[in-house]
Amino acid sequence: MTTRYKLIVNVPLTHADAVRAALGDAGAGEVGNYSHCSFSVRGTGRFMPNDQARPYIGHAGQMEATDEEQIQVDVRADRLKAVLAALRAAHPYEEIGYDLYEKTDISAFL
Repeated sequence: MTTRYKLIVNVPLTHADAVRAALGDAGAGEVGNYSHCSFSVRGTGRFMPNDQARPYIGHAGQMEATDEEQIQVDVRADRLKAVLAALRAAHPYEEIGYDLYEKTDISAFL
């Protein structure tokens, strides 16, 4: 079985559909006979840009709170590089908030 990862990324609501599509088009979200599979939850992202930042939202030295969507997708190891490149190209933030975890195959336990 090929190594799989769970990619979790936070994106402003205005770009969630574009990022989700870019991830799927690059090969993320493949589950069996389905493609572009994802799970999303909405929340609030909070951050304060420093003087060297070029924020998409907000201003240097000021706390910012913005509505974001967290997108979760599975990614095969052989597609990870392309998926991360697609994420960088589609995401508007200078610094992208994401987590990447290696998944465990639980089929032997079922």
